[in-house]
Amino acid sequence: MNGMGIRAPRSLGNEGFALALTMLVVLVVGALATAAAMVGSNHLLANRYYERQSLLEAAADAGIEVARARINGMPSIYPDSGYVTLENGVSVKDGDGNTIPGVKRWTYVGPTGLTSGQYGIFGTIISQVKDDGGGEVIRRTQVYQESFAKFAYFTDFEPSNIKFGGGDAIFGPLHTNSPIRIYSSGATFYGEVRTAQNVENPTYGTFKQGYEEYVPAIPMPATAELSKLQAQAAAGMTAFVGDSNGDQGSATTRIEFIAIDLNGDGDTTDPIEGFFRVYQSTDPDWVVANVPVVTTGSGWSTTTTEEMRQSPNCGWWTGGVFVPASQIASNSDSEAALISPTRRCYLGGSDSINNGFVANDGRGQWLPYPGVVSPLVAGRPDGAYLFPLSRRLNPNFKGVIHVTGKVAISGTLRGKVTLAATDDIILADDVVYATNPGAGTCQDILGMFAGDDVVVSDNTLNAPVRPTSGYARRTYDDTKDEFFHGVVLALDIFTVENYGSGGTSEEPCESKANGRGCLYLTGGIIQRTRGAVGTTGGTGYIKRYSYDQCAASEPPPYFPTTGHFSKGTYYQVDPAGFSVSQFFAMMTPRP
Repeated sequence: MNGMGIRAPRSLGNEGFALALTMLVVLVVGALATAAAMVGSNHLLANRYYERQSLLEAAADAGIEVARARINGMPSIYPDSGYVTLENGVSVKDGDGNTIPGVKRWTYVGPTGLTSGQYGIFGTIISQVKDDGGGEVIRRTQVYQESFAKFAYFTDFEPSNIKFGGGDAIFGPLHTNSPIRIYSSGATFYGEVRTAQNVENPTYGTFKQGYEEYVPAIPMPATAELSKLQAQAAAGMTAFVGDSNGDQGSATTRIEFIAIDLNGDGDTTDPIEGFFRVYQSTDPDWVVANVPVVTTGSGWSTTTTEEMRQSPNCGWWTGGVFVPASQIASNSDSEAALISPTRRCYLGGSDSINNGFVANDGRGQWLPYPGVVSPLVAGRPDGAYLFPLSRRLNPNFKGVIHVTGKVAISGTLRGKVTLAATDDIILADDVVYATNPGAGTCQDILGMFAGDDVVVSDNTLNAPVRPTSGYARRTYDDTKDEFFHGVVLALDIFTVENYGSGGTSEEPCESKANGRGCLYLTGGIIQRTRGAVGTTGGTGYIKRYSYDQCAASEPPPYFPTTGHFSKGTYYQVDPAGFSVSQFFAMMTPRP
């Protein structure tokens, strides 16, 4: 003690500092352990949540495929409007077939978008999955029915005597409900190949994308589809009544597609520049420019011969004027005209035959357009007879032309059209698009839907003809080959009239000798039974078919579909406030 009696403070030793440090470390370690335990627990919960969420998503995705399989297996359950419930709170099974506890699913399907079918048949499948813990997942996908226009080649029946071979090249998708037969001369298939039966002699074929056997058969469209198209055509004033008179390659009604440069820009590819005219006569041979048949004698001595010198369709150009052979006084002068370099043949009612448009030429007449004639064409001689192929000039046009009976067609198409006929569609001369389909712009498309056959006519434009018996066959069209753009759908066959007769070498196809040249078809061919277009002996045509991708992506209006639904765009839906009835009401704006 000091003099004041106060004791000096005692300093802490090392023992106290070590105790404090130990206690601090214990607290830090405890905090870290607690945090680690919490992190581990949260991680476990997160894993469990994502596992559960993935399970619900997988169940919803499976629901979409189950629903699509059901409407493909039973097309009748697909509604015309509104929606149907396919699953209503059903239990869900895992991949092993075991029921997943606490999980239920609802699936719905119905048409959405424009439901008229003009641009195809579209719908939506919704799959909704919930669990007992409040989890919920909703998926939706667009579905669409595949158009028959997607096929480059389709048949319901392949005759046993007709096979692929001779170096055939088939581009685009191919499907048949019959066996595929291939000659040893070989064929190359560039697109997908599917058959409801089998491929015979597959080693003779080259399959760039392989082939599938024993796939489900696809039924041909029903005749009732034609009645639906008649109603669509009637709304646009493009339904016509003809008849079924004439032989296989002729008709009393013909349609001529015309593309007109309305704005003077040097082309005919603008949206409103497509039209067509309709010609009718009681004489089918005149309409399609067949060679006249002359009958001489009587009784047992009656004979019939083809006499081109009597033709009102064929003649020559002289002095800037066309003169038909039938109007030339002497047989020798007619004969000279028919072998001249300016010889030509034209379909009945053609402006060229009459040296200008004539509404009624005494053999037939052009039908007037019943709508309001646009000032853009009113000044033309045929202005009142032009049927517009655009909604701007014909607001009620649905993209469908319908003929009751047979119809012959030709010309240049600007627009997107389905031409339907209850009987045959006759290809009387070239039918081409205003824009080359090879450009891939999809501006023009033609679907030809025939209740019976689609036939390439054996007339004076498509086949070489003898001017008289003492001469070789000659070509009377602007080209020796035939060019057709469009998708053919025949409820019977696509064929060439008299394909087994005529010349064998008069019109070569490219470098190969042949009777009628090349048949260039760009689009697709769908037919119940495979028809013939030529023979190995050289009669008829040599096929030169190409596939138009636009027919699959932008098919002709109201063109028949296969009934098979394919998947389109896929979406995830926010469950908050979702109502299935409100969704389908919102997604179906108008017919």
